[in-house]
Amino acid sequence: MRAGRILIFLVFSVGLVGVLVNGASLYSRFLYAGILLIGAAWGWTHWAARGLSLERTARELRANVGDVFDEGYKLASNSRLLAPWIEVINQSTLPLASGSRLFTLVPGRQKRSYLARSWLTRRGGFPLGPTRVTTGDPFGLFRAGKTFPPQETLIVFPVIYEIQSFPAPPGLLPGGQVIRRKSQDVTPHAAGVREYVHGDAMKRIHWPISIHRNRLMVKEFEQDPQAEIWLYLDSQRNVHFEKNHQPVDVSLDLMPLMKRPKFKLPPSTLEYSVSIAASLAHYFIGQRRAIGYASAGQTFTIHPAERSERQEEKILETLAFVEANGKLSIAALVAAQAMQLPQHSSVILITPTVRPDIVQAVDELLMRHLHPIVVLLDAQTFGGPPGTDTLVNSLRERRAPVSVIACDADISQALSELTSTFKLQDTHLWQTPVFSQLT
Repeated sequence: MRAGRILIFLVFSVGLVGVLVNGASLYSRFLYAGILLIGAAWGWTHWAARGLSLERTARELRANVGDVFDEGYKLASNSRLLAPWIEVINQSTLPLASGSRLFTLVPGRQKRSYLARSWLTRRGGFPLGPTRVTTGDPFGLFRAGKTFPPQETLIVFPVIYEIQSFPAPPGLLPGGQVIRRKSQDVTPHAAGVREYVHGDAMKRIHWPISIHRNRLMVKEFEQDPQAEIWLYLDSQRNVHFEKNHQPVDVSLDLMPLMKRPKFKLPPSTLEYSVSIAASLAHYFIGQRRAIGYASAGQTFTIHPAERSERQEEKILETLAFVEANGKLSIAALVAAQAMQLPQHSSVILITPTVRPDIVQAVDELLMRHLHPIVVLLDAQTFGGPPGTDTLVNSLRERRAPVSVIACDADISQALSELTSTFKLQDTHLWQTPVFSQLT
């Protein structure tokens, strides 16, 4: 490219100087040749660029942090001219995004396809684009191209850790009063029928009534009389901390057969809290328990308790965008929402706070005949202030289960071990609130 630019510059310069000095016909030919080459290069570039097209396709638009995201690229040169080079630049905001390529000597009416692999290291929503495709002339004088806007968005859920066991209330006695609340699951308590809507499971269709009414009708059910499980995520701005760290740069673009790298959470209390909430939601949905979610970050978010896989996806999608910019403390969040929870439900408080408001939240839940469980992140190990040990002692005096998570701890093991430290056979501790501690 550089040699071509130098050649044309010399031809044009010699011709121009020669014409100005003595006007010989030889120099005129050099000048005309230089002008002709420059015009041809400009026309070649823009003609080739006009025929460029690009298509990006992905089989899955939902993934988890730590996964490897595969995306297909289809580049086409629809003009009749040879493209000396074509450059594809992926301008997506996805961290460690791959997909940028450089192709040389692409004939006209030809296509190029390739697979790009990106290691997902950050939760959130990331548009798959824009993508800039450029080409140029053989001499390297001009370049032109097109920018293709994103057509799809990738949602990256938090990383999920497998939990072997976790404390949960045993629920109410069978045969109790039915909770008059619609359920997404099939339960023994039928409530009626309604017209089919897109997304309803086929197993819920009531065929005899559908035939009689000449349209699809589905059965509705009410929830079983059992305790719910709620996740309360503390997203107050002033309680979260993060240590300085260097993000790992791993490119899978040129290593299609490389195994998935091992992901490590950044030393951030928010990222640990979000992953813990996602892991617990996944665990309890797998246990067929009705689980709800509440947080007060950039928005006040409530997901009523359900036990369907759709509920897990709703919670994970909410967690993908949670930020630590809220104003409500964990105690204020409990005070605003706990009164609406059924008695004997379990409330899991996930927080890195070192303030006594977590103790106030536990007292509030106990007075309302709810069962608090605290997942307390050790703020000092994340670069925050001390005070976690004092809170742990206060919570254990109230006989509330507490799991302390330090930075770089094994989250799966730490959460699973809580069951062994707090024996579920001592359920009488949860059935009678410790009012002596509250007076």
